Amino acid sequence: MDDRITTGGGTCDVGEFAWDVVLWRRGRADVSACLLAATAASWLLFYGPGRGYTALSLASDVLLLLLTVLFLWGKAARLLNRPAPPVPAMRVSQRAVDEAAALLRAALDAVCSGFHDIATGGDSLLFCRVFLCLWALSIVGSLTDFPTFCYASIVAALTLPALYQKYQDCVDTYMRFAYMNLRMYEMVYERFSMKCFIRVRDCVTEVLKDP
Repeated sequence: MDDRITTGGGTCDVGEFAWDVVLWRRGRADVSACLLAATAASWLLFYGPGRGYTALSLASDVLLLLLTVLFLWGKAARLLNRPAPPVPAMRVSQRAVDEAAALLRAALDAVCSGFHDIATGGDSLLFCRVFLCLWALSIVGSLTDFPTFCYASIVAALTLPALYQKYQDCVDTYMRFAYMNLRMYEMVYERFSMKCFIRVRDCVTEVLKDP
């Protein structure tokens, strides 16, 4: 299967296009801005203060309005002998169905294979990774709901990498400074712990020596 897409500037790799969108570069800033605005608007619409819509009700209202307008347009065009609405003939090709089924099958096979390896004790590293991921998801799930977590993940994916790339030198400087301070406090803690251990050991030795 060909992992390339065609855009206005030619053909590019899907992964390269995704990175361009995430990092707001090579003319993909408009796509990134639209995704970010759509994510924020949909969260405010579904989970904001008003919460006037749900995803099902919004989709139903939009489709109802669209179909009503197209139906009346088509009827009026026939009566007035005008061109019909410019609705393209939409078909789902067999190739697209086969590719989607192949991707779904590969993903399910990978999940089942990993589950089998963990259940039979065959892959300790995979078990640790899955355990940490599920534990982290459990902690995040106790703090927020799943839709808000998905929206926050999309916003973070569209903002944090681009901000890091733009202010990389400044962020790296602060990270090195924080790492040096952390190492300094770690050394101080190790020295303090060693002194406490030595004092406790000497006290215990003196107590044991006393008749």
